[in-house]
Amino acid sequence: MTIPAPAPPTRYIARPEGRVAYDLRGSGPLLVLVPGMGELRSSYRFLVPALVAAGYSVASTDLRGHGDSDTTFSSYGDVETAGDVHALIAQLGGSAVIVGNSLAAGSAVIVAAEHPGQVDGLVLIGPFVRNPPSNAFTRAMFRTMMAPPWVATVWKGYLPTLYAGRKPEDFEEYRAAVVASLKRKPYGKAFSLTTRQTDHDPAEAKLGSVTAPTMVIMGEKDPDFKDPASEARFIGDALQAEVVMVAEAGHYPQAQQPAVTSDAVLRFLTTVQHA
Repeated sequence: MTIPAPAPPTRYIARPEGRVAYDLRGSGPLLVLVPGMGELRSSYRFLVPALVAAGYSVASTDLRGHGDSDTTFSSYGDVETAGDVHALIAQLGGSAVIVGNSLAAGSAVIVAAEHPGQVDGLVLIGPFVRNPPSNAFTRAMFRTMMAPPWVATVWKGYLPTLYAGRKPEDFEEYRAAVVASLKRKPYGKAFSLTTRQTDHDPAEAKLGSVTAPTMVIMGEKDPDFKDPASEARFIGDALQAEVVMVAEAGHYPQAQQPAVTSDAVLRFLTTVQHA
């Protein structure tokens, strides 16, 4: 397993209602790594060293209202995250390959569709690019579970299920960091708002406009999808993307199976023409 590198200093990009945190390592073509809701940018802690060693500049971000980002934002979700990613790439200059997990995959699709000159390629991991089937009762139950007073406790119990299959060796340490972050009152509220406001319809509407080369990486045991392989095929067909199914991985292949994931990403990157 690749050993995570020491964390570099936290940097910030100013947005209209607050700051979004990121860090930057390496030199070379730019990669922007964006985690899913409830996660920290250290979700990519095993992938980053391999990308830096291969000669890339790697910017890892926190979502707004998560980690080291501010909680002063009034809105959260795919569109808002897409705006943050677009602004970060513009600040760092040139163009980038966006690696997006979960919610961030939908955001990456929006950026690629709306700013094709900024996006050299997409790596979509455990991607939500459309809303899953649900009913009013399920949505109401989820909203109740994710209410601010107990969201940290609920997420602590729920997180292991998302890591179906092999868990990283440092899972308990990482989960403790995630829970500690959410226990900060403004961050629990921001995460709750993210769960309530996120809508993947804008991403689905943009699928037909994406021209960037794309790779879809899906854990074979991803519990967020009734049929992970079928969802991966749908996205692969929509984006003319290569699909990589990762054994013994749930929603976070980049942490659960980092060697398999990094090998796939690095292979994809060799096919990408950077602007």
